[in-house]
Amino acid sequence: MQGITISGFADEICNDFAQQLTVVKRLGMAYISLRSAWGKNIADYTPDEIRETVLPCLQTAGVKVSSLGSPIGKIDIQDEPAFQRQLAQLESLCGICKLLDCRYIRVFSFFIPPEQDPEAFRDRVLEKLAQFESAARQHGIILLHENEKGIYGDTAGRCLTLLRSIGSPYLRAAFDYANFVQCGQDTVQAWQLLHSYVTYIHVKDALASGGENVVCGTGDGQIEPLLRRAIRQDGYQGFLTLEPHLALFDSFKTLEQQTSSGGLSISKAKDGAEGYRLQYEALQAILTRI
Repeated sequence: MQGITISGFADEICNDFAQQLTVVKRLGMAYISLRSAWGKNIADYTPDEIRETVLPCLQTAGVKVSSLGSPIGKIDIQDEPAFQRQLAQLESLCGICKLLDCRYIRVFSFFIPPEQDPEAFRDRVLEKLAQFESAARQHGIILLHENEKGIYGDTAGRCLTLLRSIGSPYLRAAFDYANFVQCGQDTVQAWQLLHSYVTYIHVKDALASGGENVVCGTGDGQIEPLLRRAIRQDGYQGFLTLEPHLALFDSFKTLEQQTSSGGLSISKAKDGAEGYRLQYEALQAILTRI
């Protein structure tokens, strides 16, 4: 489909980066979102390490990078030492972006202490996120805020607060259907609020009852009608990034806070490669119908 490119978090396939690229190429994909390689998170790499290890593999495979799936902002809002470490990591990630000819870095808006009102932390979140935005702007890199469970910007309304308050072309939205479902949000209403800020879309679906991740289009994320609206009505062009969460992959435990109310499905695919293929084929079918 013109203007639409499928990418994906290839580390859900396996830890081995070369094997990730083999699976991606077999499916006919030309882009990945780089979150980890050989079990090492992208934020823990230096630009020199990427140049020496990751970049040659990408070049050999003929695969490009749509975004860096960083953990920036996925820390407690009150953890100042962690914030300072992440500011330094973000500088390094901007250098990696330039090396990989990539425009986007995925970020979050800080975990809020349990049982406390997120609005009590609004000003602190905005101040820290503005520092992230300033660092990225100096490099011409766009930060993509993902609506992750448990962070300040987990609901559509608070996402809108962040995006409006920062008001920068260097901070945009990565729209994640499943995360909104798991937060009890209506994804249609979320899209109506946020679509003018959305620059990137994560293709992940979930059931409202229990929060289990399922193949895209089979859950409560309203993925097909919302993609139809995004492409046909709102003029969305850009990446659709697979994030299946359909099999237990090695780095999952470091990626999100799991709760008893929902999360990863471990019964939909026998392994990461099959889960990735199932999600890719389901998305292709949706795009064909659109």
